[in-house]
Amino acid sequence: MSLNLTAADITRPGFAALFLARVDESGFPRGRLTVEITETGLIEDLAAASALLAELRGAGCRVAIDDFGTGYSSLAYLKSLPLDYVKIDKSLVRDIDGSARDRVVVAGAITMARSLGLAVIAEGVETPSQLELLAAGGCGLYQGFLFSEPVNETALLDLVGKE
Repeated sequence: MSLNLTAADITRPGFAALFLARVDESGFPRGRLTVEITETGLIEDLAAASALLAELRGAGCRVAIDDFGTGYSSLAYLKSLPLDYVKIDKSLVRDIDGSARDRVVVAGAITMARSLGLAVIAEGVETPSQLELLAAGGCGLYQGFLFSEPVNETALLDLVGKE
């Protein structure tokens, strides 16, 4: 399961302890939880974001940067933050089967992230050709309408085979 954190969460004193306490109260295993932060949520205070994410990661959660490729300091984030995943923004994925230039940009992001030991998730995958090009570039994880449209709780439970 993934949860998005906001810029306000990052700067809120005591947020990590409160967040982890709530996770523990829920009974959901920390190791199955990924916290996601968007690039725009990080721009204001990279040091605070890094400290918070390191604390959550140290407590067993996984950490992802969401909407990668849409902000101003993507490379600094890859270098500075304790990440497990990079989620390539759907605006980059959407055009991957367009020009060679579009493919090079996405392939570069995938290669860079993988070279840093990060898993890569492509967002907004809608067509088999997009998936094929992403896979050829080394991206093995994706989300989007190609897999499933948005579903309610009952349909989600059916989809993952749990009741």
